Amino acid sequence: MDKNIIDNTARRLQGNEKIKILFVCLGNICRSPAAEGVFRAIAEENSMSGRFIADSAGTGGYHIGDLPDQRMRIHARRRGIELTHICRQVSESDFDEFDLIIGMDHNNLSNLHRIAPTPEAEQKIAPMAAWVDSALRFDHIPDPYYDGAEGFENVLDLLQNGCTNLFNSLK
Repeated sequence: MDKNIIDNTARRLQGNEKIKILFVCLGNICRSPAAEGVFRAIAEENSMSGRFIADSAGTGGYHIGDLPDQRMRIHARRRGIELTHICRQVSESDFDEFDLIIGMDHNNLSNLHRIAPTPEAEQKIAPMAAWVDSALRFDHIPDPYYDGAEGFENVLDLLQNGCTNLFNSLK
């Protein structure tokens, strides 16, 4: 976990009645819709779904209009999480709409910085790995697209850990 990012984010969002979070990966079919689903489930379990609004998007427009990857939906469903998000591409207007924009890996973060319309908008960007326990030894959320079942399970484990820490830092 990156204590500086966590503390700065919590400080910046302190006092917000609602907090809007956008999770971002490349195609918006695996990691980001899973993060959205995991975070929503955590907020619901804690009776705080009204305070947090979660969405997801991709930096690429490859899968616009599609449901998340079927393999990710199956693995998430086994954990009680339904991924019904319709894939979309991130846009400049998202920087006005959301309080926090979380990228899954270094390429996503770089693309988000390129898309951000202002320096103030760039301050909303953070890596998902900042909230993942350092004991898990990941500095990004790996793309499971070309991996087998263990890749999807690993991503869900990392997101469960990171989203729980994110939620706890903001509640």
